[in-house]
Amino acid sequence: MADPPGCCRPCATCLLCLYSCQWITAKKEKRKGLRTTKCDCSWFLFLFCVFLFTLVWLYFAIIILNDFHNFNEFIFRQRKLWLDWSLILLIATAVLITYSAVLLVLALCLQLCGQPLKLHWLHKTLLILTALVVAAAFTGLGIKWAEEWRSARVSLQATGPFLHIGIVGGMTLLAWPLASFIYRTRNTGLKVFLLLVYSAVMIALYLAPLGINSPCIMEENQLPPKPALVGHRGAPMLAPENTLMSLYKAVGCDVQVFETDVMVSADGIPFLMHDEELTRTTNVQAVFPERAALNCTAFNWTDLQQLDAGSWFLERRPFPTVQSLSEDDRDQATIQRIPSLAQALEAAKQSNISIMFDLRPENHSDYQSFVNATLEVIFESGIPPQQVLWLPDGFREQVKQQAPGIQQVYGRKRLPNEKEPLLHVNLPYQDMSSEEIRQYRQDNISVNLYVVNQPWLFSVLWCSGVSSVTTNACQVLKEMKHPIWLLPSSTYLMIWIVVDCASFLAILWAFFLLK
Repeated sequence: MADPPGCCRPCATCLLCLYSCQWITAKKEKRKGLRTTKCDCSWFLFLFCVFLFTLVWLYFAIIILNDFHNFNEFIFRQRKLWLDWSLILLIATAVLITYSAVLLVLALCLQLCGQPLKLHWLHKTLLILTALVVAAAFTGLGIKWAEEWRSARVSLQATGPFLHIGIVGGMTLLAWPLASFIYRTRNTGLKVFLLLVYSAVMIALYLAPLGINSPCIMEENQLPPKPALVGHRGAPMLAPENTLMSLYKAVGCDVQVFETDVMVSADGIPFLMHDEELTRTTNVQAVFPERAALNCTAFNWTDLQQLDAGSWFLERRPFPTVQSLSEDDRDQATIQRIPSLAQALEAAKQSNISIMFDLRPENHSDYQSFVNATLEVIFESGIPPQQVLWLPDGFREQVKQQAPGIQQVYGRKRLPNEKEPLLHVNLPYQDMSSEEIRQYRQDNISVNLYVVNQPWLFSVLWCSGVSSVTTNACQVLKEMKHPIWLLPSSTYLMIWIVVDCASFLAILWAFFLLK
């Protein structure tokens, strides 16, 4: 059979050599009578599956970037090693997807050129390794970070319409090599099978928008107000977390609430600290090396004030934004100390923002005394009680009685037939569907979801009608004046019809042109 139009012999030879790792010219290949066997077809199918598998992992890798700082913190607590693992994840994923994509393109081009698909054993080995690596990544994700499966479900609300267009486009392009293969093969049963499978997939894709449910498919006048911003430990991308500098940076980002964590020192002073150990966010290993592994509640306030709570931020660079800090900000970071709750309350009062905190560790034997010490500091600060949002569940009834003006925030959904209705809930963004958010909004229940860093996720929650979000990236979300995308139903319907019709016509053209 002659080479198809537009497929020159040198190009076919080059493609064959890259795919087969053998310098065999197209003319020699014909003399040798090489052809694509059933085994070769099986390896092509395996290549296609590996490409799709890796492509799905790439999607997951992009989605989990929103939560990757939590993974970095987890690794540090386990190994005492700080590294931005997201960079390694993206580089490794890019290498795997590029390799499998290049091989797939080579195979499709060879098919269009009428050349045999003789995959070299080295490529076969690397493909198997690629599949094993991606499978291991998915397995690890399921074991150690299962909530990210729910993150993927949320992400489909943002990407569903665009994924549909992309997949329809990809399957439409696949019609060309498929048509070429069908017209070349003499196996009638295989022809019928491939046509049936391809037709079934395309029909399913054409009807897929019926099942796409995105909150951002709405009219402009139906868009809820922009969610308020809650600074997660302040503005941790701009300043060391849980410091006064971080609080003031958060104020500059127009946050309405400063979210933090409170511990109580050995001499009864509440202070701001997230980790139970001081090693990640202070220089305790240099100042008190023999006590570095102790719980931070074992230190008295005098000892805690000797620690540097800011230099680690410049040294470890927990976020890429650290590199762009000004010299003044860098100097300010190096003089940060662990703030007391009293200092934080005073700063919040002066800045006219609320403060929301968790009191930890809740399993401590002296937890009730922690609650009492915290309430005493709140009373002495003079901050209006409505500016304090109380998260801890322990001794909540006691807090309600002693400080009825403090706003109670619950880390759970409302229960059926609950006597006292919830007014504020604080949950992971994976735990509430768009329908639940809308229902809570109708019932005047304030919903805060955490931790929301990526604009795509903020856009979905904005369209859903969430009241506020806790974020590390307040400086990014502050600048968003509108969701990333918003489509009226009529516009989306028109796009759906145009894309499906264009795809159908392109497929017909491919089959008739190559006949």
